[in-house]
Amino acid sequence: MRHVKEESVCIIEQAIDLNSAIEELHQLSSQEINKLLKDSENFIIQHFTENGSLIQIDVEKLALCLPLHLIAVLVSPGRDDTQLIYLLRGFRLLHSLCDLASRQSKFEQILLEEVKVTEQILDLVFYMLLVLARYKQDHHTTNSLPLLHSALVACSLHLLTGCVSSQWQDLVQVLLAHPQVDVFMDVAFDAVRMDVRLLQIKLTVLKPDISCKKSIPPDAEQTLHNICHQCEASLQFLQSLCQQKLFRERLLRNKELCKNGGILLLARTVLKLDILHLESSTAVAAISRLKSKILSILLQLCETETISYLDEVASSPSSMQLAKTVALEILDLLKTAFDGVPKQLDSICGSLPRGVVLLNSMRLIDIFSDDSNFRSFIMVNITQVLAEIFSLPQEEFITSWCSADLPVKEEDATLEYDPSVAAGLVSVRISTGFGTSLSTSDLMIETKNESPFILNNIPQASYTQQRTSLLVKIIANLHCFVPNICEEQERNLFFNKFLESLQIELPKSSPGFSLTCDKRKAARVCKNLGSLVDHAGSLIPNFLNEEDVQLLSVFAKQLESLVTSAKPEGNPMQEQVQENKFEASYCWEKLSNHGASEHQQEAQSTGGCASPLATKGDPKAPEIASEFNDKKCSLREGLSDNLTCKGVDQFNIADRGLELPDDVMNLDGSRRTNKGGTSGSALEPFREIDKDVRNVETGGSELNSARGKNSVSHMPENGDCSKGARHTRESSLAGLQENYTETMQCEDRQRRKRKRNIMNERQITLIEHALLDEPEMQRNAALLQTWADRLSVHGSELTSSQLKNWVAFR
Repeated sequence: MRHVKEESVCIIEQAIDLNSAIEELHQLSSQEINKLLKDSENFIIQHFTENGSLIQIDVEKLALCLPLHLIAVLVSPGRDDTQLIYLLRGFRLLHSLCDLASRQSKFEQILLEEVKVTEQILDLVFYMLLVLARYKQDHHTTNSLPLLHSALVACSLHLLTGCVSSQWQDLVQVLLAHPQVDVFMDVAFDAVRMDVRLLQIKLTVLKPDISCKKSIPPDAEQTLHNICHQCEASLQFLQSLCQQKLFRERLLRNKELCKNGGILLLARTVLKLDILHLESSTAVAAISRLKSKILSILLQLCETETISYLDEVASSPSSMQLAKTVALEILDLLKTAFDGVPKQLDSICGSLPRGVVLLNSMRLIDIFSDDSNFRSFIMVNITQVLAEIFSLPQEEFITSWCSADLPVKEEDATLEYDPSVAAGLVSVRISTGFGTSLSTSDLMIETKNESPFILNNIPQASYTQQRTSLLVKIIANLHCFVPNICEEQERNLFFNKFLESLQIELPKSSPGFSLTCDKRKAARVCKNLGSLVDHAGSLIPNFLNEEDVQLLSVFAKQLESLVTSAKPEGNPMQEQVQENKFEASYCWEKLSNHGASEHQQEAQSTGGCASPLATKGDPKAPEIASEFNDKKCSLREGLSDNLTCKGVDQFNIADRGLELPDDVMNLDGSRRTNKGGTSGSALEPFREIDKDVRNVETGGSELNSARGKNSVSHMPENGDCSKGARHTRESSLAGLQENYTETMQCEDRQRRKRKRNIMNERQITLIEHALLDEPEMQRNAALLQTWADRLSVHGSELTSSQLKNWVAFR
């Protein structure tokens, strides 16, 4: 007995055998190690090896020496799969010891509170990621490498939350304080990209078997699932870091990742993963979630206010080109989704969550289409996709875009990743070999220990509303044109591209236009646009603002004009009338939304004209006219040249979709009667406008006799009404020149503003006075935030980023 004790003391005093400790203890979970510690003294556990020999391990010394030992293994030459397997087992043991810290205060002091050990763990993670990110291409031929590589990347990243801090904000503070934080960012993204490339190689190897209609062997399918599992855990870790504002802002200052396109390289690699040929439900769902997560990272960067990610990308020609390839991949995702692939994936994946790929793609396209660097590129490449959406049968379109209940809905999820369990499963997979199938018990163990998901459910109504509002925003972004901000070649570019997609040709020499597409298809597109306009109104203000809906309305009416009036030989007067028709109806909507309906009703009740210009006798006329001119100028910002005011303010009272009573007054003061109780033909008010235009263009000649008779025949017994109507008409025509002058002055003012009129007159006055004292306000982030909060009290809510853009382009 004395000899045994002396031998035990000798073992304790000798240097700990770390190789044996890792090989034996990596197989034990933290609960099993904790049980052995309870039966031991002084943190020395006894463990029987597979050959039956008994070894003693000082776990306290093991915890102190393990990080530095793993770094030494990394530095040593002769790196191969055997070394990677040993490192994976070492990382798994380190994870188990970190988990043990919550049960043993001694290990908590060593691993979580000892600064020296924490620094060693950070160095270990940084260097491990550096090695994995720069792994040589000639190692890609081994079967075990993709699984080993992805498991090591995931275990390395999650060691930070296990051993440094489980709170993301605290972990970010530690990382940002590290002198090599930029190196960590570079190698972390590069290592994950290497994982995805290895996954793509694995998919390429499996594709020939699938194309020959051979099912994937169970062993190969399980290996593929494991690789996807590790890749998702790593990408989700980066996503969680990017959700922290401080980390994201530091990331945006990283030249290699942002300006040189490091993040875009990862995004392109993930988005190029092909899943349509797969039949593995777990792999298909995991790859879809990978795409959703990388899109989410791009969204977080693009939405950061302090630094413009897209401006950083656009500053380099190579990264700009790379960003365009990523945008094309995103557009391809949209096209695939709109072609019905989600239903196909639903049949493959069943109830497994696939992430919000479509929603995140649309959010990114909304941002890209509103950015001057990418707007023209997106416009050229998305128009065909939009045309196909609006070419759907009306019932299908309404179900997909104007309904609160979708047949297929995306579901996002967060992976609950256990690095110790995952590393153990990979170790088992490699130990059993890739040439043999797993036993039933092994498969049951893998299924039982698979990381669960936490579903991030989006309410069905909210999901459909977000989806529809993003479609409206994209169209509004593309149809909006502002001189001095947009490039000249973008003028009417979206509308013309949309016409090309529908095969509607505008003339080059003749004043008319021709319609070469299926007229029923064109009519269906117009009808679907009208349905979207009507539905979009219900999304204000929670999901859309009024300007977006108005731009969509203008686009819809402009297209409807061409389709309904298409003839082999055009009529220039008819084209002019149609332009006035759209501006009239749009201006009327703008005015009625700001309180003009009261004056319209008052004019109708007295037999007068409903036009806002016909308010000369009203004591509130100056206020109405001033408000109308301001609204008209704001309106012009988002319209193409063929929709700008021509100096003739005419209003289509009977707008499509607005049912009016029979006694609504025409522009000349006469009443329009409808047979059968309907609102009459849609062309009737436009014929009246046509006549009014000819009167103005000929110098305001007398109304024709037919119209005069019509006025007399429908005139009420009270003769003052007709006098009031004529007086109103004359005053409207007489004021045209003055209104035209005011319009041009207003247009000059509006050209200096952003493309969206985000502030009212009160807000503009306040900020302009403030700029006199602070002319360099756009350079002061704190001052911008202060004034954004102040201005939000007096009108629509503003962000500091919106205010900065307004100040820059004022």
